[in-house]
Amino acid sequence: MSKYTLAESGFLYPTPAGAYHAVSSLESDRSQGLLRALFQCRESPLLTLENLQNLIALDHDSHYLELLHHCEKVGLLQNIETAQSFPDKPLEEILPGLLNKISVNGKVLLADDQGFYLASSGFPHEVAEELSALSVEIANVHQRRSGVLVNNLGITSQAWSIVNSAGNSQIGFWPLFIGHNRFLIVVSGVPHFNQPEFVSLVWALSIRYAKS
Repeated sequence: MSKYTLAESGFLYPTPAGAYHAVSSLESDRSQGLLRALFQCRESPLLTLENLQNLIALDHDSHYLELLHHCEKVGLLQNIETAQSFPDKPLEEILPGLLNKISVNGKVLLADDQGFYLASSGFPHEVAEELSALSVEIANVHQRRSGVLVNNLGITSQAWSIVNSAGNSQIGFWPLFIGHNRFLIVVSGVPHFNQPEFVSLVWALSIRYAKS
């Protein structure tokens, strides 16, 4: 018997940390499975056992409560009072505004795995094109050499950064895995992935691409 009980009130909604956890790798543990299922909903679901069962298949009712407790404890999920709806507008309209909020200086772009940028904020067109191509080259190098990083050094992050002499990131490259698609976020300066706009970004991309 689980030591947890479910207070059926409020709505399930990922935190920015939860959004990053859901798409930062190809791995799929139970928490990532739940988060990715949430990003397939067009509206944040009411917190009920039935809705949890619809989102992810587990062996026993107690496992849902334990998973929910874990996700809330480590800051991946939150219980909100008002349901949120995904940004239901064309991506080309909403991406620049969402991207602008996740960089300290507003310079950020989103590229696909072919090296073309889908949206950019703060970068001139020519610079955005070059950075998009560079981001894919870096991601491919990481893919080829990840065994050394993971197995020998225990480094599981797939993000890369160009740093200054103090070790601070001047520009960073983060892969986002949405379904079978890999996107790259390129951020000048300090990233602000802890913003609600990052959740909206992952949500919008998931609705569009997670099943493709």
